[in-house]
Amino acid sequence: MTGDIQNNRQDEQKLKSGFAALIGRPNVGKSTLMNALIGQKIAITSKKPQTTRNRIRTVYTCEEGQIVFLDTPGIHKAKNKLGDYMVNAAESTFAEVDVILWLVEPTDYIGAGERHIIEELKKTKTPVILVINKIDTVKKELLLTYIDAYRGELDFAEIVPVSALKKDGTDTLIDCIFSYLPYGEPFYDEDTVTDQPMRQIVAELIREKALRCLEEEIPHGIAVTIEQMKFKKKIVDIEATIICERESHKGIIIGKQGAMLKKIGSLARKDIEELVESQVNLKLWVRVKKDWRDSDFLMKNFGYDPGAAE
Repeated sequence: MTGDIQNNRQDEQKLKSGFAALIGRPNVGKSTLMNALIGQKIAITSKKPQTTRNRIRTVYTCEEGQIVFLDTPGIHKAKNKLGDYMVNAAESTFAEVDVILWLVEPTDYIGAGERHIIEELKKTKTPVILVINKIDTVKKELLLTYIDAYRGELDFAEIVPVSALKKDGTDTLIDCIFSYLPYGEPFYDEDTVTDQPMRQIVAELIREKALRCLEEEIPHGIAVTIEQMKFKKKIVDIEATIICERESHKGIIIGKQGAMLKKIGSLARKDIEELVESQVNLKLWVRVKKDWRDSDFLMKNFGYDPGAAE
C-alpha cells in the first residue's frame, strides 16, 4: 500500500501543470486556436473583431500534464465601458499565468496596435511565445520574413508558426507550452474541458450565430441572456433573450415575419444539441436596452462584471 502511494507521488512529480494566456489584437484567431488545441468548441468565433468579451478558461490534459488556457478579449482602443472591461480583462492576465501566447497575423508590418502590446509585454517577466497564426493564407517562403520582423521587437521565448483553422503546428505549440510550465499536480480532473457555466456557453453560442447571420447589419451591441434552462428526460428547454441597443436593431434581428430570428435559433440549436448531447427546444426573444454597453449595472446583469477585470 505504501509503495502504491509513493509511485503515485512520483508520477505526480513528473507531471507539468500551469496556465497559458492567449492574447492579441481582435480577430487574429485566438478563440479558433484555443478550440483547436483542446479539441472542442468552447469559445465562439466570428469574422467580426472583439467577439470574445470575457476571459474564457479551458483545460487541456494529456499524459505530460495539464495546460489551463485563458482566451482573452482582443486588445484594442476602447470606445465604451464594455471596451474598457475587455481590454482590462486581457492585460490583467499577463502576471497571472506561466506563459503568454501572443497571436499575430503573418505580416512584416507591425502596426500601432501590435506596438502597444509589445510595450505592455516588455513590462512582464512571464515568458512570451510568439504565435504566427493563419500561415495557411501565405506562401511558406515568406514566413522567415515575418519571423524576422518580430524577432527584433521583443526577446521571445519561442516563435511558432501555426494554422489554427487547419490545426497545423498545434502539436509543436503544445510541446513548447509544456516546456515553460512548472511541475505539479493538475488543477482540474482529466474530464474537465472548461470551468465556464453551461448557461454562459449556451448564451455565447447564440450570440455567435447572431453575429454571423446579421453580418454588417447591426453593430456589436448585442448580448444574450438565458432566462430558463431545464433538463428533462429527452429534451432541454431553453428560453433566451437577445439584447440590442436600438429599436431599429430589434426589427433587423427579428427579420421579416421572424425569418432572421428563426435562422439564428436554428443554427444555434445545432451547436447547443452537440454540447448538451440532447435534443433542444430553443425559444428566442429580442429586447431593447439602450446604450447597455455604457452601463455598469446592465453590463453586470449580462455577464460582464467591470470590477472582475480590474
